[in-house]
Amino acid sequence: MKQIILIVGLISAAFPTLNFAADAPPAASGTAAASPTGGAAAASGAAAKTQTKTAGAATTPAPATQVRVVTSMGSFIIELNAERAPLTVPHFLRYVDQGHYTGTIFHRVISNFVIQGGGFDKDYKPTSAPYKVVNESGNGLTNVRGTVGMARSEDPHGSDVQFYVNLYDNEALDPNQTRWGYAVFGKVVQGMDVVDKIGNVATSTHGVFKDAPVEPVVIERIERVAPP
Repeated sequence: MKQIILIVGLISAAFPTLNFAADAPPAASGTAAASPTGGAAAASGAAAKTQTKTAGAATTPAPATQVRVVTSMGSFIIELNAERAPLTVPHFLRYVDQGHYTGTIFHRVISNFVIQGGGFDKDYKPTSAPYKVVNESGNGLTNVRGTVGMARSEDPHGSDVQFYVNLYDNEALDPNQTRWGYAVFGKVVQGMDVVDKIGNVATSTHGVFKDAPVEPVVIERIERVAPP
């Protein structure tokens, strides 16, 4: 049953009946983030350790970027993980900084699974989403409750603007040796009660949308949160 939900739940709403792509495992993406313990990521980590040792003092890491998602049902804050998702985080922030998410909706809500939005306006018309990002689902971040990931079409690298928040531990969204997964790039650090409230709204069919809220849940804006 979960596999059926998975198929319809996270692919782009423009492709409501498509399955996972299984053309290559996540490690084949060739990006440094595909294997957090090897390749360029490991080399970068080794260089950083050497530099710290040479300097004789540890450096204080910069605070992680956070964004506030302001909705018609309240606000929640997402902390972005640029270390594990170095391509996805700036991709997402590009849309945030352009004000893309203002006036979009959560068009798919599945209790005990996910809430998904960012790609359609209040009239369920798709918004312009010209930028796509390489799939970083092999970055070691898993789809546990409260994490945030990128939705996509059947194309493993088809993520553009839609994102989702996990309401449950959804390990079936993680990659394995035969198929790509869905890339996690952050987590909710404040306001999970608001996410749960959205996740429990009444839903119905709206055109091709099978799990649309009866009363629209509007994303009023997404904005960066100033570091403490």
